[in-house]
Amino acid sequence: MNRDDFPLLQKHPDLIYFDNGATTLKPRSVVEAMEEYYTDYTANAHRGDYVNSLIVDQKYEEVRTKVKEFIGAEREEEIIFTKGCTESLNLVVFGFMKYYLKRGDEVLLTKAEHASNLLPWMELAKEIGFTIRYLPLSSTHQLSVEGVKNSITDKTKVISLAAITNVVGDVRPLLEIGKICREHGLLFVVDGAQSVPHIETNVLRDHVDFLAFSGHKMLGPTGVGVLYGRYDLLKQMKPIQFGGGMNNFFETNGRVEYKEIPTCFEAGTPPIAEVIALGKAIDYLKEIGMKSVESYEKELKQYFLKRAKEIDNLILYNEESASGIVALNLKDVFSQDTAVYLNHYGICVRAGNHCAKVLKDEWNIKNTCRISFYFYNTKEEIDTLIEALKKSKDIFQIVL
Repeated sequence: MNRDDFPLLQKHPDLIYFDNGATTLKPRSVVEAMEEYYTDYTANAHRGDYVNSLIVDQKYEEVRTKVKEFIGAEREEEIIFTKGCTESLNLVVFGFMKYYLKRGDEVLLTKAEHASNLLPWMELAKEIGFTIRYLPLSSTHQLSVEGVKNSITDKTKVISLAAITNVVGDVRPLLEIGKICREHGLLFVVDGAQSVPHIETNVLRDHVDFLAFSGHKMLGPTGVGVLYGRYDLLKQMKPIQFGGGMNNFFETNGRVEYKEIPTCFEAGTPPIAEVIALGKAIDYLKEIGMKSVESYEKELKQYFLKRAKEIDNLILYNEESASGIVALNLKDVFSQDTAVYLNHYGICVRAGNHCAKVLKDEWNIKNTCRISFYFYNTKEEIDTLIEALKKSKDIFQIVL
């Protein structure tokens, strides 16, 4: 689907890219948007009173509106541009939760979370003394609504989850969990790094209080991300970076006044070209339609699972998950060796723990190979992968 729009696939027609969970390829419109900024109207944002600067301001703020509409938010002020999902989650934890949580409170996470949705909470817990508790996962490493309900206590204040986990690939029931949070007066933080690029997102429908995601996982450039926050909560959040552009004035006596949201959270020169290009990525995804993206990825995964039965020494860990993510290993083969072997055939996959280092406590294995599909992948590419895996008895002749 749409493969002609991707310069890298045109330049390397034999490349098979199955590492979309790490980052996606970029369509021509995104690349051209960045080039146009640097060649046609370069200027800083919100700094100048000349034509190019005003053009930048307009294009930059237009993307805020596009993001708002893409994720179903209520107002542009609820959209903050960051460097990526990691910075967005850190802003939530250290800009809001640091002043919201108290000693003895509880935050509910899972052991399938990415490091970006675990480490900030762990660091803040050391400082404040709140408790992190882990929601139970099923035998297939998925999260149930009942598991969430049964884990809430009178000390629980926050639930923070990935909408789709980056290894198990399970699609969490956000709407049901969001309703539970509302009923119990809990804040609901969502890591959307693996969901916003792949399924329809609506923060109002799902009662999401904070949503974080990255541009580079949804056809956009690296170095740009988004934090959505409910307006009333952002009014209480404090900046964690200070500098130019985010203040109205400051005096030598320490008197300072910061700008209104979201500008007060975007200190310094923002990633201007990246934000503008992110807008083009959103345009591209909207034109395809997120339901079409989701449906096609599921079709690819089911095709892979069907063909995978032809390989005796292949171990699959997440056949039941609904996303386009597959975690696997070859029997008695280290995951990195499998990745190096597949690279011999021009097939790109991810190997390792995928920044989910405590997931090993759930499925008793540290490293896997991860295949993650996107809409520009094809069944023919899957056929090539299957044939390569069938030949894996000769893997060490290639790897060594």
